[in-house]
Amino acid sequence: MKTFCGRANPTTGSLDWVEESEEYDYHQEIARSCYADMLHDRDRNVKYYQGIRAAVGRVKARGERVVVLDIGTGTGLLSMMAASAGADYCYAVEVFKPMADAAVRIVEKNGFSDKIKIINKHSTEVTVGPDGDMQTRANILVTELFDTELIGEGALPSYEHAHAHLVQEDCEAVPHRATVYAQLVQSEQLWRWAQLLPIDVEGRRLRPPPAVGRCAGAPSVCDIQLSQVSPDTFTPLGPLCTMFSVDFSRPVSSASQSYSSRFEVCTSGQAQVVLSWWDIDMDPAGTIVCSMAPSWTYPEPKSYPWRDHWMQSVYFLPVEQGVTKGEELSLTVSHDDYSLWYSLQSQSSTEGPPSRPCCTCQAHLVWTRPRFGELNDSQRTKSYTRALLSVVRTDSVCLGVSDGSLLPIFANLLGARKVFSLESSGMFKQVIEQVLEANALKDMVQVLSLRPDQLTARDLGGEQVSVLVGEPYFSTSLLPWHSLFFWYCRTNLSHLLRPDATILPQSATLWMAAVEFLDLWRIRAPCGSCEGFDVRPMDEMIQHSLDFRESREAEPHPLWEYPCRALTQPLPVMTFDFRRCVPDQPLSSQGSSPFVRRGCCHGVVLWMEFQLTDDITVSMGLTGPVNEQGTCEWSPHRKQGVYFFSSPWDSSGDGRAAVSYNLTFDPSIGDIRMDFSASLSQ
Repeated sequence: MKTFCGRANPTTGSLDWVEESEEYDYHQEIARSCYADMLHDRDRNVKYYQGIRAAVGRVKARGERVVVLDIGTGTGLLSMMAASAGADYCYAVEVFKPMADAAVRIVEKNGFSDKIKIINKHSTEVTVGPDGDMQTRANILVTELFDTELIGEGALPSYEHAHAHLVQEDCEAVPHRATVYAQLVQSEQLWRWAQLLPIDVEGRRLRPPPAVGRCAGAPSVCDIQLSQVSPDTFTPLGPLCTMFSVDFSRPVSSASQSYSSRFEVCTSGQAQVVLSWWDIDMDPAGTIVCSMAPSWTYPEPKSYPWRDHWMQSVYFLPVEQGVTKGEELSLTVSHDDYSLWYSLQSQSSTEGPPSRPCCTCQAHLVWTRPRFGELNDSQRTKSYTRALLSVVRTDSVCLGVSDGSLLPIFANLLGARKVFSLESSGMFKQVIEQVLEANALKDMVQVLSLRPDQLTARDLGGEQVSVLVGEPYFSTSLLPWHSLFFWYCRTNLSHLLRPDATILPQSATLWMAAVEFLDLWRIRAPCGSCEGFDVRPMDEMIQHSLDFRESREAEPHPLWEYPCRALTQPLPVMTFDFRRCVPDQPLSSQGSSPFVRRGCCHGVVLWMEFQLTDDITVSMGLTGPVNEQGTCEWSPHRKQGVYFFSSPWDSSGDGRAAVSYNLTFDPSIGDIRMDFSASLSQ
């Protein structure tokens, strides 16, 4: 049976009707849900098994029959650990039906069907009794309900319900407890992700709207691989604080709560950011610990157990606050049932903890944190300013096409006669108008909330556009080539452009490089077995799901968080000329790139570079040359595309092997069909 789903095309801007089979969601959801990463997390798996085995031993020592409740079982791994450790029976609860179906097959193939029952429900719907899902309450509670913020997947309500209805009063819990840690720091690099800072444009200073500076910001956590944020980019203002612990073996409350930690400021500075992570004790004594601490906290950073399903959190204070060495402060963390937030008070403060942050300026709702970083990038601003200076004249009529872009304001400051800014939504329009008002430019730039195909000469006051500018940046873009939406906008606006109009950027080039990832390869690695626990196979359905529609597709990743080495030289593979309209016929490119470095090739990275003018280029991928070792530095503002090979390729680096590529840009759908393969050169 086929179904049709309406989807907004991020490149063409049109609404596409996509035909999908009933199995599509099954395969896509499992393929994208990081099960491979978890199954390859040896540190996690070993410590869960140690904790489960110890809990089973404690219950058996009391002379009790061991009944395990596993909430959020996923592949059934933790239940199989419990059965292997001697549990008499396991109830494994999984609400996501495709995953529950896969877990049934995995459990059966590993010979545990007589000891494990898969229950396809939310744990709060599970019943206990002769006619219920569970015959009796469990005396061991095993869960993996945690996310980077610890409680963001609804762990607290699930534990609260389980203790009230599904487990015995004196149950064992694995993990036994979780502890949240935090550290107050000053970091200009991280603070650029939270606030719009003043921007210098050829001697003129563009000030942020006061409402943005006063705003508490986005309520969602900023989860990143904090190991890739160098300690050189932040200054600790206090010690690492233990904020709170949750004992999972006792009744848990999901009610909102606050906890404070007092400390003495160790360095004077600006309190801006809170770095946070957690660890879990798998046993009551705290001898089996699984920690989320970043690598730079380890005596030997190379011993850091990399994982992507759990990372670290960055929280931004509502406003930066000056602190003095020796000053006594109190760092407070508050939580509801799904999220955390932090605040800072002096010892003399009588104020209670603040309510959950809420954006009141709208800027934090329309600009993502990487977008804030991009807008605050002074080198990027200089590149766009230089390019605009070379094309803007005193008689120029400029039209900006991007989402929430400041380039039209730059064009006005650089002397354009008339400037229009085309915004995709009313919220973007309001944010840009706030910037204009804060800088007394309200009447200098006209902001229009229209689609390019809706714009008429009347909207422009009868003017013809002499300079069309874009970054390009669009909030709907995921993959690098989705920014080609600018090309489609330019095509729709052709009738409003002067014959000699300047298009900035004038073109875009797609680049590629074959790479060896330090760790990211784990998220798409074959998972026929589990590292740290002997279960085989992990079911061909899971592996098929991980490979499903992956072999000829790229996926977006912020590669500044995921170190890699280039094994081929960066290579331009396709160019799109914005000075001409989108062509009717497909664009194709074929070729190969030889391996020049030894290593294990996991896939190909793709990114866009925009040629603003003949001599000014901005890259959304590599930010500098690749060194002799192949080390890559990636732009932190945009995601790059990653095409994973189904099997890695070992490169000798002698040029005898190469990566072949076959790319076709289809203008009708705005997408790039791609095929890459590694082989010995002919």
